[in-house]
Amino acid sequence: MAFWDSLLRGRPSAQFDTGSAASNAIELTKRHPVVSLGKQGANSGSLRVNLSWRMRTSDFGGRSGSSVLRHPFKMFKPDVVQAHTQGVVNVDLDLGCLYELNDGSKGVVQPLGGFFGATNAAPYVQLSGDDRFGSPSGETIYVNLDHRESIKRLLVFVYIYDQTPAFDRTHAKVTLYPSNGPRIEIDLDEHAPQARSCAVVTIENVKGDMVVRREVKFVYGFQAELDRLYGWGLQWGRGYKTKA
Repeated sequence: MAFWDSLLRGRPSAQFDTGSAASNAIELTKRHPVVSLGKQGANSGSLRVNLSWRMRTSDFGGRSGSSVLRHPFKMFKPDVVQAHTQGVVNVDLDLGCLYELNDGSKGVVQPLGGFFGATNAAPYVQLSGDDRFGSPSGETIYVNLDHRESIKRLLVFVYIYDQTPAFDRTHAKVTLYPSNGPRIEIDLDEHAPQARSCAVVTIENVKGDMVVRREVKFVYGFQAELDRLYGWGLQWGRGYKTKA
């Protein structure tokens, strides 16, 4: 009975234990793009960076409560969106992070290629896994700020893996959960229908203070184009995921 009771009550929200009140969140916008983690006492501990997304239900009717009750197992299927040039397509948004350490080492943490990183060793950035279905928990990167003296800069980005570009048909959001203070939210809500990647936010060590800056720059290529935009200087090749 518990399973069906949960269906009747609806799916759980995508909120976490930091609270849901608007006053407990900082939204980075074009007018207010920067926040200091040091000023809110969050320069240490674990910084959690979460990507979540869902469909724009107005585009294709959505999954109403009655539909879920009639077809309960549809809720486990990959989320879909309406593309501009095709019919309904699956969307697989991936979360990644370019890193540069103070010793000069550079690299990427991302699902593609299995570069999941580590928190207790360089690069002190780790991806929790690869969510291909847009679940409420999404994908999460952990940054160990107890080693912030080793970190020069990070660039958190999102890309659409091998699917029709459809950023503007999803409610994609990146949320940072510092060890102290309010969460930090960045909506990917700009109109860029053909973009495949987005530089979301930079986290830079400025004289010991970790400064978070909103970027939200959409590009029509993948990681190599983001690399050129921010001058990382890595070598890139085409990669593929194993089938789920």
